[in-house]
Amino acid sequence: MRRPTSLRTVLLTAGLGLMLGIPSGALAQPAASAEEVEQLKSQIAALQAQVNELAAKVEALQAAPVVPAPGPATGAETAAVPAGAAGAGGPSGNLPLYGGAASRSKVFNPDISAIGDFVGAIGKSPGGGEPSLELHEAEFGFQAIVDPYARADFFLTYGPDEIGVEEAYITFPTAPGGFLLKAGKLRDAFGKMNAMHIHMLPFTDRPLVTQNLTGGEEGLADYGVSLAHLIPNPWLFLEATGQVYRGQNEVFSGETRADLSYVGHLRAYRDLGDSSNVDLGGSIAYGSNDSGPGFHTRLLGVDATYRWRPLRRAIYRRFLGRTELVWSRLDEPIGAQNAFGLYVLAEYQFARRWIAGGRFDYSERATDPSLVDKGASLLLTYWPSEFSQIRGQYRRTHRGEGRTDNEFLFQFLFSIGAHGAHIF
Repeated sequence: MRRPTSLRTVLLTAGLGLMLGIPSGALAQPAASAEEVEQLKSQIAALQAQVNELAAKVEALQAAPVVPAPGPATGAETAAVPAGAAGAGGPSGNLPLYGGAASRSKVFNPDISAIGDFVGAIGKSPGGGEPSLELHEAEFGFQAIVDPYARADFFLTYGPDEIGVEEAYITFPTAPGGFLLKAGKLRDAFGKMNAMHIHMLPFTDRPLVTQNLTGGEEGLADYGVSLAHLIPNPWLFLEATGQVYRGQNEVFSGETRADLSYVGHLRAYRDLGDSSNVDLGGSIAYGSNDSGPGFHTRLLGVDATYRWRPLRRAIYRRFLGRTELVWSRLDEPIGAQNAFGLYVLAEYQFARRWIAGGRFDYSERATDPSLVDKGASLLLTYWPSEFSQIRGQYRRTHRGEGRTDNEFLFQFLFSIGAHGAHIF
């Protein structure tokens, strides 16, 4: 007679059978053959080897340093708006912080860039002109967000004649009333060419009207305050800008604190379709000149730009046409001097890295309108990448004194660092 099997024995037998893959009924047999015993021993030995291997892996993991796992995404980080901002017309609630750890790592480091402009000239220029070879300008830019309400831009320049500050200003894009406020050293918002840095110019040089009527290379740039506002309407983008300056630059010369200069600009922009647009502008500038107390200079400008860039061929084809007209009235002891100048230029991109262009110049002299300079230029630009340009420009200029210049200019532009976008 068999003894009853205990519950403990049944459970142990069933568990061992599951681990070894042996049916529980087989283990419950009262006897086993020698072959079955040997098979059971080999399976137990294999199981023991697997257990030893797992134990070694566990020990290795316990000895390794613990790296904390990243926490679950909780959405955009936010920062509280400073007290009183909402009452001043600023935003309310929390503001998002973009970039996460990457942005926090550079919170105290601005975007830094350096741009080089190397120019050479060959040919006939009886009046002098550019040197045969020179580093025309090196520009260093420092740009960063100051806080949720402002950003700062600094552009320092090094040239053959001077080291200075081209622009350094703070911008408040959300000033009360929907205004955009800038303060610092600025290039005046007069026309198109005056606001451009040298490396932004479509040619190696500035037009004759810029050199004769609006201050040449330095142009209309001064310490002042600028206020811009969009004029809502259903037809086009319309922006009005008013600026007040100290009144001391290449065109204006104020002797007292009251001798300020003033600039006004109205810009209208409209898309003509998916591939083209037109940009129109009107400018006025007024300030004292160096002829003496009570003598002033007035500038009036009109500019027009047409752009064409097909969406499907944007990196291979584009066209830009632009003209700018300037009238100058200079008060002098002998009477007012009225001068006029203009330029017309066109650029056409005919391949992915090649651009051809042409420009016509006409300008009277501000101090002597009887002297008229005329010029024509042809340009070919090669873009190895967005960080460099190589240009060649043939320029023929007939000066008011009667001499004629025939020159070939070449230019290498190169940049490093993160340089922010310029005005479109």
